[in-house]
Amino acid sequence: MNTLSEVSIGNRVRISAIDGDDAISIRLMEMGLLPGIEILLIGSAPLGDPIEIELRGYRLSLRRSEAARVEVEST
Repeated sequence: MNTLSEVSIGNRVRISAIDGDDAISIRLMEMGLLPGIEILLIGSAPLGDPIEIELRGYRLSLRRSEAARVEVEST
């Protein structure tokens, strides 16, 4: 299974799970990263961190360490 941190720019994926049950994982779910949601990877900063994604009609920036907790599958 791939994680969001491994997805290439321009690809669309679907969230399959959020790894963990700590404060960071809960915060990711509060920001709308829930299983079944489709995500488009828009881009990344020049050094690769953070990444910018689009979901549910808005854009969100995540650190790669946070994106590594989001398991995804291709659509």
